[in-house]
Amino acid sequence: MRSFASDNNSGISDSILEAIREANSGHQLAYGDDPFSKSLKKCFEKIFERPCDPFVVLTGTGANVISLSLLTRSFECIFCSELSHINVDECGAPEKFTGSKLVPVKVNNGKFGPDELAPHLIHRGFEHHVQPGAISITQVTEMGTVYSLEELQNLSDFCESENLKIHMDGARFSNAVEALGCQPSAIIEAGKVDILSFGGTKNGMMLGEAVILFDQKLKYMVPYLRKQTTQLVSKMRFISAQFLAFFEQDLWLKNARNANSMAKLLASRVENIPQLKITASVDSNALFVQVPSELINWLKNQGYWFYTWNQSKNEVRWMTSFDTTENEIHQFADTIEQGLAKLVQSTLL
Repeated sequence: MRSFASDNNSGISDSILEAIREANSGHQLAYGDDPFSKSLKKCFEKIFERPCDPFVVLTGTGANVISLSLLTRSFECIFCSELSHINVDECGAPEKFTGSKLVPVKVNNGKFGPDELAPHLIHRGFEHHVQPGAISITQVTEMGTVYSLEELQNLSDFCESENLKIHMDGARFSNAVEALGCQPSAIIEAGKVDILSFGGTKNGMMLGEAVILFDQKLKYMVPYLRKQTTQLVSKMRFISAQFLAFFEQDLWLKNARNANSMAKLLASRVENIPQLKITASVDSNALFVQVPSELINWLKNQGYWFYTWNQSKNEVRWMTSFDTTENEIHQFADTIEQGLAKLVQSTLL
């Protein structure tokens, strides 16, 4: 299978596999009392240049559920993008575990700001409505776009004035850091982020995410929520060892750099094809394109797999990964051109 469907479909970095193998030596204490897991706090604090507490979990949904459970009470709501993973792709888990209502916010190019958020705050103090509690923003967004530092600052300043806590879904945080060319701490500072769901699975790890707490007052609750949400890993060393290797010699940024650059290469190959239309800015490792429906079917028959994002518009999503090669991009682009030529000849277009 040749996949441009998701970076979840990619393999594992060789150095990550080696780290797992090295961790598989003898017995170690379980549930995070191993030396690998105990090293994570220092490692993440170096990355973010500030005190923080990392808690390893299995999945991105688990990281989001724990994070949001820390920030809201059941009578409070969580504002999020209408396209957000927590709103669309987590089977209602955030609402089930937090007891809080998700309130979708309209987005532009995958992002929302104070202007989109403000109209949702008019019922503050009215007991018949859920009360504003927190926002959740995705960096990189579900449209592959990236909040600039200025956009994050404007949004977080507004949230601070409205007493809204801030969660960042960073399933592709590595790609955002690479795209912005800034220090990770700059994103956290500009966004005034209370909690970050930090992703590894989509960027070369076998599995594993982390809840990163920047608000130290919430720390005491996490061990219990992690256990209650079935995210406490017994053999935690095998995830922690991956994170240590992830940050060694900036593997996380190298992997993200390749994924991002491959998406831009693909964009450069298709942007001038008149039958195709790129529908969102290509900031990271995702390309959203309107494609003739006949071409979608033809490409899939050639063995390529990708998702149709919006069927009504024939909009597809092409994702690149840490292990995508230039040759794979050129082969795919050549196949697109060949398919269009065949369809034109057969008068299907």
